[in-house]
Amino acid sequence: MTPIFINEFHYDNSSTDVGEFIEIAGPAGSDLAGWSLVLYNGNGGTVYDTQNLSGIIPDQGNGFGTIAINYPTNGIQNGSPDGIALVDNNGTVIQFLSYEGSFTAVGGPADGLTSTDIGVSESSSTPVGFSLQLTGTGTVFEDFTWSSPADDSPGAVNNGQNFGTIIGPATNVLINEIDADQTSTDSAEFIELFDGGTGNTSLDGLTLVLYNGSNDQVYDAIDLDGQTTNADGFFVVGSANVANVDLVEFTTNGLQNGADAVALYIGNASDFPDGTAVTTTNLLDAIVYDTNDGDDAGLLPLLNGGQPQVNEASGANGSVGDSLQRITNGSGGGRNTDSYVALAPTPGTANIEPVAQTALISEIQGAGHTSPLLGELVTTTGIVTAVDTNGFYLQDPVGDGNIATSEAVFVFTGGAPGVTVGDELEVEGTVSEYTPGGVSTRNLSTTQISGNPTITTLSTGNPLPAATIIGTNGRIPPSGNIDDDAFGVFDPVNDGIDFFESLEGMLVTAEDLLVVNGTNRFGEIFAVTNQGANATGITSRETLNISANDFNPEKIQIDQDTGILPGFTLPSVDVGASLGDVTGVVSYGFGNFEILPTEVFSVVADSPLVAESTQLVGNNDQLTIASYNLLNLDPNDGDGDSDIANGRFDAIAAQIINNLGSPDIIGLQEIQDNSGSVNDGTIGADVTLQMLIDAIAAAGGPTYEFIDNTFIGDNTSGGQPGGNIRTAFLYNPNRVAQVGVVETIGDQNPGSTFNGARLPLVATFEFNGEEVTIVNNHFSSKGGSAPILGVEQDFAARQEDPNVNGSLDERREQAQAVNNYVDSLLATDTDANVVVLGDLNEFEFVSPLQILAGTTVSNNGGQDIAAGGTPVLTNLINTIPEDERYSFIFQGNSQQLDHLLVSDSLVADTEIDIVHLNTEFAESNQRASDHDPIVARLTFEQVPEGEEIIGTRRRDHLTGTDGDDLIKGLRGRDTIIGGAGDDTIVGGKGGDYLTGNEGSDTFVYEGLFDRKDRISDFEVGSDLIDFSKIFELSRYSSATPFDDYIRVVQQGANAAVKIDLVGDFGRRDLFRTVAVLEDVTATDVTVDSFVL
Repeated sequence: MTPIFINEFHYDNSSTDVGEFIEIAGPAGSDLAGWSLVLYNGNGGTVYDTQNLSGIIPDQGNGFGTIAINYPTNGIQNGSPDGIALVDNNGTVIQFLSYEGSFTAVGGPADGLTSTDIGVSESSSTPVGFSLQLTGTGTVFEDFTWSSPADDSPGAVNNGQNFGTIIGPATNVLINEIDADQTSTDSAEFIELFDGGTGNTSLDGLTLVLYNGSNDQVYDAIDLDGQTTNADGFFVVGSANVANVDLVEFTTNGLQNGADAVALYIGNASDFPDGTAVTTTNLLDAIVYDTNDGDDAGLLPLLNGGQPQVNEASGANGSVGDSLQRITNGSGGGRNTDSYVALAPTPGTANIEPVAQTALISEIQGAGHTSPLLGELVTTTGIVTAVDTNGFYLQDPVGDGNIATSEAVFVFTGGAPGVTVGDELEVEGTVSEYTPGGVSTRNLSTTQISGNPTITTLSTGNPLPAATIIGTNGRIPPSGNIDDDAFGVFDPVNDGIDFFESLEGMLVTAEDLLVVNGTNRFGEIFAVTNQGANATGITSRETLNISANDFNPEKIQIDQDTGILPGFTLPSVDVGASLGDVTGVVSYGFGNFEILPTEVFSVVADSPLVAESTQLVGNNDQLTIASYNLLNLDPNDGDGDSDIANGRFDAIAAQIINNLGSPDIIGLQEIQDNSGSVNDGTIGADVTLQMLIDAIAAAGGPTYEFIDNTFIGDNTSGGQPGGNIRTAFLYNPNRVAQVGVVETIGDQNPGSTFNGARLPLVATFEFNGEEVTIVNNHFSSKGGSAPILGVEQDFAARQEDPNVNGSLDERREQAQAVNNYVDSLLATDTDANVVVLGDLNEFEFVSPLQILAGTTVSNNGGQDIAAGGTPVLTNLINTIPEDERYSFIFQGNSQQLDHLLVSDSLVADTEIDIVHLNTEFAESNQRASDHDPIVARLTFEQVPEGEEIIGTRRRDHLTGTDGDDLIKGLRGRDTIIGGAGDDTIVGGKGGDYLTGNEGSDTFVYEGLFDRKDRISDFEVGSDLIDFSKIFELSRYSSATPFDDYIRVVQQGANAAVKIDLVGDFGRRDLFRTVAVLEDVTATDVTVDSFVL
């Protein structure tokens, strides 16, 4: 209840706002010295005026009165919205009211609190001399109702207002205990009311209302007319088998398990039909509760600002064994929940406060991820190391000497705790585990002391415990292993997740931090200690790469908490910046352990990185193809983002020209429709694509043409509702021609592989007489994945588990569909040039990439996989050194999500580059994208002119002359017979039958996948095999290539010449036969038989 309160105010009228005031009401004799009125601007939530109060409230009738505080002309802002905080002499916010809407305060005494809209307002047509005022009968704020503007009465009791005994429903009744969850069928549910011990209180005019958290609407209302509390003040509504039940309302499952709410109102059940929205009108009390669920923002307004949603599963017996009850019995006040504790049920009797046991903080924390004293009432002591808006961090300055047990704990108070850093405190409260977002998020929980803790100050001004050093001069985080035993053994030395748990809540200093993820949109920074000296996966550009068995437990999130360190803002930094030492307390939030700074720090050295530019540019013989995810690009600045005003179109255009070398073909992903995320039925993206083309041309680039994905439906592709993201192409018509039909793979019908996902876009282009078919993809996202540092472990080892790697089953099926399509192309033409590219939302070492390549098969709707299939594609990403494989950075981990695969006919003649120009830099609205693009260069030599003997691209029979001939078979399975001279024979890409005939002949191989030829008359000591062009590839660097990359083995009467396809890039050799020398002994073929 609120005995001193805002009773009347005026802020707006016709013409100039005059006579503005705020009136305070309360019991006569109340001294307002030290109280204040703080005015908040709803635009930004900041304070714009503070008035210190004074004076004694006079007796204006029945022991109550009012005091008015006058403001100058236009002294109180006109809303939409604005607010008023009434603050007592202890700095506690008594009321935070607003008009013309609600908002969250930033700074000042109400920092972090959400205002309560009074529901009535003034306007520019309100007459001078009118005000907003409370009416009704009662003694506290909750008894009265705000009324529309009426004739004002500053400094006097309002018209229609009477102070004194309430005639009507009792207001001394509170919800005291609820039990929503039991073992199996919920058959012992109840709600207990308590009148403070008065006894025999009539409940006429009161109604219990039950709210469903799924839609924040009423699902049941229970009228209490005719009921009374018993002689001890209790009244129980529940199931028939509940002890001391007074009103049987439930059979089974009548009270939902959360996140839901129970509220007590003045009113009738008929006032709250099913589907009624949340309201605070005539609200006496409420509890918002859950059973390991996230907070329900739509129900929390039922509570006073800053009061918590409470978890029935937070006690020692779990939700099925405990109820939620006020401790001490009846404590806390209406709409306050911070006194609720999960304990064994006591329906119809007083809630029994458990006897507190004395425990060290290390004993509360224990050597594990949850407290061994969960649900117990404990008393402990420590030094305050940090103070937040809803609690504080308490640390034992001595500790137990065991690195496995944290020496600190967070004490949750629900509001401003009223303690100071350096205070030595004794705290009595209930041990609980708080899971950010609820258990369904699969986040870890944080141990805390809660339950309206009792806090006793033992001394002040104490030195803080020494910060634990994280780094070379202290404790070094494990760098390779998050957890390898599913939490079977708590091992903070070797398991990263246990390492940080052992520091939970403690004051630490992270040494000499190196930034590995630019500041993200939440203001967070990820870094590693000692400039990466103790980290694995640090790249040449100082990102932190993942690998199949290492997801980098050593990285540390630095997060801002303005409650702990007000006025300090984390710097905006890029990968490679140095932060020096950072000191703060260890917390956990949404999948990551984090340091919340308690001391200001600054950037020691800025990042040296600049955006990369590719060296792979096109020419007469070389075609360039790029893949680029453009992050929901759209031309509508009125849809919630401003891609035009923020310069994203121009930034992307500049990158395409200056950094990507104006690729001939660009496969785009995340192109939104012409109206962006406005859900208006628009599907086409022609305006989006043309705007990008125009920006490129205006910046001096080529004038591209586009291919839109016209196969998608409205709201069938995932992504932002209404955005209709899709794949699309840009191509340069002066370099390539689009030929044949444009098509897709599959459809988006319910139950299909691409339902709710992006349809591939397939187009064929011609360059130098060669046709290249490109499949542009954007597979299902990893949304729904388990947190890296969450309860699903071993995270790295479970990347093939769809419960850990979100939508993995969908990506497997999508990869299978694309692989099947490629198979169909190659069945028609085994030498078809096929490129598969796009944002595949998967790491190179996980099964969708193997399924796509053809080495693995997806089964049972993607739920499992099997070895097999026919390899048809090569992922060129795997030819890039591992520490350069990243196109995306997520929570400090650089990783490869974008890929480009090619058919066998293209492997030898294709180069690839990941162009790092976005992901390493701080996230902003102006950044071009959150992905880095890929560029590939394919070589298609023009058919040379001259007297050479040149075949076609099909099967040829070519015969040389008596001279020194150059004979090229090009593609197809050719038969080539040299003449009498010293001939140079280039079989090309088919499986050819070659005869040198007379003379000293050279058989030339220009690509790794030129197919297996048969040479009928190879003469050792006279003829040569030329691999020199192949060994120009970067994968071959040995000075002794014959020893390292060539094998000649006997196969019957013939010698088979094999070459290692992977060279230096692979972890193991992969030899493939390129030529069979008929009737030749393998041991006779030496290095002298080759041109290398």
